[in-house]
Amino acid sequence: MYKGQCLCGTVKITLSGSIDSIIHCHCSLCRKNSGTAYATNGFISANKFQIVAGENALSCFQFKPDRNRYFCSVCGSPVYSENKEDPLRLRIRLGIIDSVIKERPISHNFVSSKASWDTFAEPLPCYDSFEPSRAK
Repeated sequence: MYKGQCLCGTVKITLSGSIDSIIHCHCSLCRKNSGTAYATNGFISANKFQIVAGENALSCFQFKPDRNRYFCSVCGSPVYSENKEDPLRLRIRLGIIDSVIKERPISHNFVSSKASWDTFAEPLPCYDSFEPSRAK
């Protein structure tokens, strides 16, 4: 079981399943959303995810039609995103999780968009788009 919370502690979550396809995304959109060099994201089963406190504090930004990003309206911490075309999975920002995460990142994605000042410390595969297992 994973537990987590936003920066201010208003939104609290639990996850009873695994985190799949963890990646470091270097696209300009993730950089802007996180305010950092990249965002570390993973897929989770929607039915294994629960907001245990602060659901009323979640705000939503619709990035594209049917794609919503949820964040704490108090502190601005990104929590998760959903894609209506893939309703069984959510994408979670790993920074919100307080528990020790046993799964590990599999790749750096969108490396051609990486911040000019960023360097890679991990010897992971690098892709200019999504990892091959997710590419359409």
